[in-house]
Amino acid sequence: MNTVVNIEPRIKSFEVTEDTLKAVLEDGRMISVPLAWSWRLSEATPKQRENYQIIGDGIGVHWPDIDEDISAQGMLTGIPAGKPKSFQKKSA
Repeated sequence: MNTVVNIEPRIKSFEVTEDTLKAVLEDGRMISVPLAWSWRLSEATPKQRENYQIIGDGIGVHWPDIDEDISAQGMLTGIPAGKPKSFQKKSA
């Protein structure tokens, strides 16, 4: 008998606060990361931050207004995303 076990974390519910991204996973774990982990979300308006969709049967979250994606796995094990050099302001 073959049994397939899905060990990839899945997001059941999600919330964006003023400074935090919070997820409840299907297995009951609650995780949060600082909003600053995503420079796109840090620079987005509150309205843009609130316009998100849980995607891929819970594997992640997508913000269409700013083209940002964060996975449940990334929230658990990831490293904050740095702003690409092409987007950084040049110092005088």
